[in-house]
Amino acid sequence: MPASVLQEELSKDLPSPTVTARVMRNGGTGMEKALSNQEDLGGDRGMTDDIFDESYREKEGPKPAKRYVWRNIILMSLLHLGALYGLWLIPAAKPVTLAWGSLCFLMSALGITAGAHRLWSHRSYKAGLPLRIFLAIANSMAFQNDIYEWARDHRAHHKFSETDADPHNATRGFFFSHVGWLLMRKHPDVIEKGQKLDLADLKADKVVMFQRRFYKRSVVVICFLFPTLVPWCFWGESLRNSFFLPTILRYVLVLNATWLVNSAAHMFGNRPYDRYISPRENRLVTFGALGEGFHNYHHTFPYDYSTSEFGWHYNFTTAFIDLMCLLGLASDRKKVSKETILARRIRTGDGSHKSG
Repeated sequence: MPASVLQEELSKDLPSPTVTARVMRNGGTGMEKALSNQEDLGGDRGMTDDIFDESYREKEGPKPAKRYVWRNIILMSLLHLGALYGLWLIPAAKPVTLAWGSLCFLMSALGITAGAHRLWSHRSYKAGLPLRIFLAIANSMAFQNDIYEWARDHRAHHKFSETDADPHNATRGFFFSHVGWLLMRKHPDVIEKGQKLDLADLKADKVVMFQRRFYKRSVVVICFLFPTLVPWCFWGESLRNSFFLPTILRYVLVLNATWLVNSAAHMFGNRPYDRYISPRENRLVTFGALGEGFHNYHHTFPYDYSTSEFGWHYNFTTAFIDLMCLLGLASDRKKVSKETILARRIRTGDGSHKSG
């Protein structure tokens, strides 16, 4: 079934006499962006908490002291050492084990991209109960916080992007936006603003709240035990290879693929839709994160289910959602009209746009 197109008139995306100014916070560059007044970025989703809040102002005075979470630092270090050991074990593993690890990677990644991100954070399409259950299971396999917490932080990231209230504020450097934000206590503004977000839709979703209630137990079983036991029990793979390849290495690869969207895709690449914001189009990130690297487009049009204007091009997640719609498991995909995209490129793009 065809994707539903949000019928936004071209005139709505052209500059109006009344504008607001946004200071771009990318490395301290003092640039301003003129936005059309009352620009409709929410579509018909019934939410706008993923749209940048122009009224937010960072507090004056010294920044809060950094408070490191040493437990996380130690665990992340051990986890990445385990992944390096997993790389060394690849030649000794059975081909079917490597195939199983790849399948677990895809499932884990979809739990983030098609689930926590495009479905629950942005409500860019609707999913029936069977698909929501599958995506919740896949999300537990990814082990990147439960759906409720992931979506809350991601909405805060969009609403307060590149400010103190952004959980992984890219202006604090590549390492912080990649993994450092998980190794220290959150900035007080992240907590304060996150508590004010409207999360009623998440609280009303029984699948989301069930997963949140049993999250730790589901992670132990789905993220660690299940990927390890399948190759060990079904085709006689060694327990060592079963644990370090489809479990530890796969987990670390999915983590870093996701983190690169927060770090590399905010620093490296072109900005064909909005040159005044930090997020970029990054093909390497797009490939590794199943289509999430069209980041300049995504921050310009956060409600588009494809996070891109190019459909399936380098976008496995979009193909997956389209397949689910074909099977009747998903519906109501939100899409930006070509006229709106063109108007926005002309008005604020950096001139680097390529058609496909």
